[in-house]
Amino acid sequence: MNKVFISWSGGKESCLACYRAMANGLKVSYLANMVTEDKTRSRTHGISAAVLKMQAQAMGIPLLQRPATWESYEGEFKKMVGELKQEGIEGGVFGDIDLDGHREWVERVCQEAGITCHEPVWGESQDKLLRDFINAGFKAVIVATRADQLGEEWLGREIDMDFRAQITELGKTRNITPCGEAGEYHTLVVDGPLFQKRLKITRTRKVFRDVHWFLEVLDVELRAKQ
Repeated sequence: MNKVFISWSGGKESCLACYRAMANGLKVSYLANMVTEDKTRSRTHGISAAVLKMQAQAMGIPLLQRPATWESYEGEFKKMVGELKQEGIEGGVFGDIDLDGHREWVERVCQEAGITCHEPVWGESQDKLLRDFINAGFKAVIVATRADQLGEEWLGREIDMDFRAQITELGKTRNITPCGEAGEYHTLVVDGPLFQKRLKITRTRKVFRDVHWFLEVLDVELRAKQ
C-alpha cells in the first residue's frame, strides 16, 4: 500500500481528497500544513494552527506544520516533502479542482522531489463535489470569506444542501463558484467519516483582515461522535 501525505488546509476539498485517496487504497500517513512565520495560522486559509492540531487529533492522523513566508513557501515545502520521502512516503495528495496554476505547481514540486502527485478531485464539477462532500456525511462551517463577494453574515454557516442551493443561486449573478475554488470562501471540517471524534466550536469572533472576513475559533472541544 502506497504511503502518502495530504496537503492539508482543514477545509472541505483537502478532506474530500483525503477521503477519496483512502477509498482508492492509499495509506494516508500525515497531514501536511504550511503555517505563518509565527506559527499561529495556516499560511493559505488563515485557520488557527492550534485548531488544525485538534482537527488532526480528532481524525487520528499526525499533522506536520512547517512555518514559511510566501517567499520561502516552495523551499520549505520541498524540504518537508524530502524529509517525508526519507520516511517512506511515496506520494502527495492535493485538493485542487480546476486552477491550472495550482496543479502545475504541485506536479512540478512533486516531480522535483521524486514523489507521485495525486489529485482525486481534479476536473470534476464543483456542484458534484459539494454534493458528494455533504452526502458522505461531512460537516463543515465557513471560516473565511472574501469581503467583496460574501459578507460577514456567511461566517459560521454550515455546508449543507440549503447552503448549496443558496450559493448556486448567487453564482447566477455574481462571480462565485459552488466550492469557492477562487478563494470566495474557506471552510473548516468539524466532523465526518474520517473523524474519530467531532469538533465542537464553543467561542468565536469575527475579524476583518486583508479584504477577508475571518471567523477566528477561540475555543474548540473534542466531543464523542453523535
